[in-house]
Amino acid sequence: MIIGVPKEIKTGEQRVALTPAGVHDLVAHGHRVLIEPGAGTGSGFRDEDYTKEGASLEPVDAVWAQAELILKVKEPIRVEYPRLRSKQILFTYLHLAAVPDLTRALQKSGTIAIAYETVQRADGSLPLLTPMSEVAGRLSVQEGAYHLGKAHGGRGILLSGVPGVPPGNVVVLGAGTVGLNAVRMAVGLGGDVSVLDVNVDRLRHVDDLYRGQVVTVASNAFNIARLAQRADLLVGAVLVAGARAPILVPEWTVKTMKEGSVIVDVAVDQGGCVETMHPTTLADPIYLVHGVVHYGVANMPALVPRTSTFALTNVTLPYIVELAGKGVAAALRGNPALAKGLNVSQGRIVHPGVAEAVGEKATPLESVLA
Repeated sequence: MIIGVPKEIKTGEQRVALTPAGVHDLVAHGHRVLIEPGAGTGSGFRDEDYTKEGASLEPVDAVWAQAELILKVKEPIRVEYPRLRSKQILFTYLHLAAVPDLTRALQKSGTIAIAYETVQRADGSLPLLTPMSEVAGRLSVQEGAYHLGKAHGGRGILLSGVPGVPPGNVVVLGAGTVGLNAVRMAVGLGGDVSVLDVNVDRLRHVDDLYRGQVVTVASNAFNIARLAQRADLLVGAVLVAGARAPILVPEWTVKTMKEGSVIVDVAVDQGGCVETMHPTTLADPIYLVHGVVHYGVANMPALVPRTSTFALTNVTLPYIVELAGKGVAAALRGNPALAKGLNVSQGRIVHPGVAEAVGEKATPLESVLA
């Protein structure tokens, strides 16, 4: 199979979908790999690192035009829509529930679009989303602590406090992978940490891990509103796989928050769980609403591209080898987890969450594979 890796062009995006080690593996399996020059620069890989392992450097037009399988990190942006073509496989993060225009573009082009974030094992785990959730969860507190500084828009709070001065209050909405990693960082920095979740078993897990260092609270509208008023840093860590994130923090709750407090909404790439949040970029990450700092960077792991690229490609490469070796139909039939990643196929929306977001009925996976 001919595999193409274009350079990411979303603002601030420095990750790359394939490392030189991945090229080595794919070439060893008999595949041809096309890399756009400079694709790996942001993650610390030179063009010669790829060519040494057997990749060919090709201009962006040739990568998109020749490749049967396109590997990306982030969803195509508008200028890339015309490059999409029928029966070409696109394997990347898509987050289509929050981007209906891209869903329509994929339908119109006839592309076979497989989303990293909806590849799902039988136990419900999301193996290709987990590493970026770990990175984003940890960064949410790092970035939140930074923006609590007065010079960076915040209240002027040191999250850890000092002897005689209490620590900052951190509230984490959700105790999944993002939430647990945010809690880990917040506790490590010495914050006063509370975590909310609708799943009491997850809260028990947090309690077992931190033995009283973290306050666990059942998530409901009343408790969220009460804790938000106290928060110096509020982290949105909510996920409904493939679907739009639910709004848990309405605007009236934001109005009650302390001036200069910070909200970091990791769920912003799925629409966000805070009503007043909209996507921002690493170049311009924050804005103020009702005196509260809003941080809405939709590709937070791009802030640490080398770490993120290795973390991502560690888990995507086995699926790439499978897709390239077997072809898309056989790979999806033989791997139920990968099959869950199919979002759009030759004009038909397959994933139920994506179909609901655009007001259509999902096409059953079985009929697509048939």
